[in-house]
Amino acid sequence: MSYDREREMFDAKCGDCGNDCKVPFQPKEDRPVYCRECFQNHKPEPRQGGGRFGGNRGGGGRFGGDRRRDDRPREMFDAKCGDCGNDCQIPFQPKEDRPVYCRECFQNHR
Repeated sequence: MSYDREREMFDAKCGDCGNDCKVPFQPKEDRPVYCRECFQNHKPEPRQGGGRFGGNRGGGGRFGGDRRRDDRPREMFDAKCGDCGNDCQIPFQPKEDRPVYCRECFQNHR
């Protein structure tokens, strides 16, 4: 993997101070973006203990936390279970070509 070329940067407007800034990802309309200075105010507090994967590494880190990014309720989608045929709700948009399972039947497919 070569790091010789510069990373593509995208124009954005900080969700806190309103200043124009550049970020290394394509901003999404439904999520705020923060400039370098304001981003420091939105970093999660380091957690004590080993986090989700055990060990004593000093904090949750990027993958060790069990918190969601925000407190908004998760969007749920109506679906029909591929095994029992009951109506259910799932936390993702179902695809026509793949079966989905209700909570009870999902255990049989793990």
